[in-house]
Amino acid sequence: MDLSNGYESVSEEFLARRGNGRNRSDAIGAKEVRKWAKTLPRGSSVIDLGCGPGFPITVVLIEEGLQVFGVDAAPSFVAAFKRNLPGTPIVCESVLESSFFDRTFDGVLSIGLMFLLRAEEQRRLIRRFADLLVPGGRLLFTATAKPHAWADAMTGLESISLGADEYRKLLGAAGISVTEEYEDVGGNHYFDAFKEKYIR
Repeated sequence: MDLSNGYESVSEEFLARRGNGRNRSDAIGAKEVRKWAKTLPRGSSVIDLGCGPGFPITVVLIEEGLQVFGVDAAPSFVAAFKRNLPGTPIVCESVLESSFFDRTFDGVLSIGLMFLLRAEEQRRLIRRFADLLVPGGRLLFTATAKPHAWADAMTGLESISLGADEYRKLLGAAGISVTEEYEDVGGNHYFDAFKEKYIR
């Protein structure tokens, strides 16, 4: 069973296109992640779910002085991550089954992953976000704002967005509040949120 949602089979192409560290500063998503990372105190712990090879996104977290942990289910991406960011902890696990280093984090980042999962898996992952975050912890993830299904450009597998209204509802039920939503130059929609300190 492929836990990487088809990305292990296209890893060579992905690494050549996006995972090699070239043109990092202007890579789609890097500016938005850097802005988010700057809102966290230096030394804060952040877990990057679906981190891929570490370029161009995870490296931004490290450059901003955060303590970073990675999770990815594609063995080729994990091997590349270890080469690209030696010494940064990473596990090769599905985000749905990972132990997440048996700890909580000040921040959770999930760029380009949510919509690769089936609808019920997305709901499960949102509940896991709440378990991963310390009270007041920050979350940033991407998914299209409108409910939509499409074929992933690289793998051809179905991608599904539940839509912004549903994501807000699911996050709220998990004790996570969305503070801001925005889009990057590639049209990716970001949900910037935090875990409430006190559950009502």
